[in-house]
Amino acid sequence: MTISVAVAGATGYAGGEILRLLLNHPRYLDGTLRIGALTGNSNAGQSAAVVLPHLPQLADKTIEETTTEVLSGHDVVFLGLPHGFSAEIGAALPESTLVLDCAADFRLRNAADWKKYYGSEHAGSWPYGISEMPGHREQIAAARRIAVPGCFPTGATLAALPAVAAGLVHPTLNVVSVTGVSGAGKKANVDLLGSEIMGSLKAYNTAGKHRHTPEMVQNLSEVTDANVTVSFTPVLAPLPRGILSTITAPLNGDVTEEAARAAYAEFYADEPFMYLLPQGIQPQTQNVVGSNMCHLQVEVDEAAGVLVITSAIDNLTKGTGGAAVQCMNIALGFDETDGLPRAAVAP
Repeated sequence: MTISVAVAGATGYAGGEILRLLLNHPRYLDGTLRIGALTGNSNAGQSAAVVLPHLPQLADKTIEETTTEVLSGHDVVFLGLPHGFSAEIGAALPESTLVLDCAADFRLRNAADWKKYYGSEHAGSWPYGISEMPGHREQIAAARRIAVPGCFPTGATLAALPAVAAGLVHPTLNVVSVTGVSGAGKKANVDLLGSEIMGSLKAYNTAGKHRHTPEMVQNLSEVTDANVTVSFTPVLAPLPRGILSTITAPLNGDVTEEAARAAYAEFYADEPFMYLLPQGIQPQTQNVVGSNMCHLQVEVDEAAGVLVITSAIDNLTKGTGGAAVQCMNIALGFDETDGLPRAAVAP
């Protein structure tokens, strides 16, 4: 049986990353997966050879308009669309279609949070696609609608989850994430011009304004009964890809670094895409580029009385496209690691 896959928003960064991973997926290579419609309203009618030149295997395809008619009939549909467009398409596609939404439309369970941060009516929530969170792998396996997590919440959640779950910290977290510009998507924006970002760093949407803040709180609240607060500061850096997140939280009692490392090692012992680095080695974005890995370090700052956790991910792979393919693998019963590189591109 051949499984047909469509990608909506195929010419965007998330859509392009999903396609890059699918083209190296063992089920694509053996003919089990077939790449069908590629859609993108702003590029409809153009050749994939022109708008996706880094994917020569797709050169004979033409980008189509994003409509339910075009997407219907596929077994799997990835939605790499701007926020607010997924609900209508998701509702129109058959319930049997596996739909993986890379936008935020179905991530938040709290309607008030959605209204506050996104300003529109809440469309509901779908099973949430961080398989490393307790219970989520099972939810994903049983689902036909999956909300792919945000890039910042992925790095922060994976970094803080073991500490909060084990009660190593009081869940009052400060999160600072340095990100590359591709996280903003492929669009014309003066703030993202090379002349604006090269040689400069800039914090933005600070003091609780960033839309990913409630997603982090929601995720970490699943593993503790305590009230979780997150102060999130994103920082734009002149990088194409990558997110480096540093999280600090007050220690809950006399926690040693050895105990913290043991808790992290146990929590992620069976997770193929989680790598707790040796003591003294810090995560670097250059070591995860193009991979589905999350590199971690955990330390105790005794003088300040805080736990310090650092994570590095590729925002387009583990932070978006890789997470989407990982969820597809689980939902279709494939090996979870199929098509997802653990080795990065270096230098």
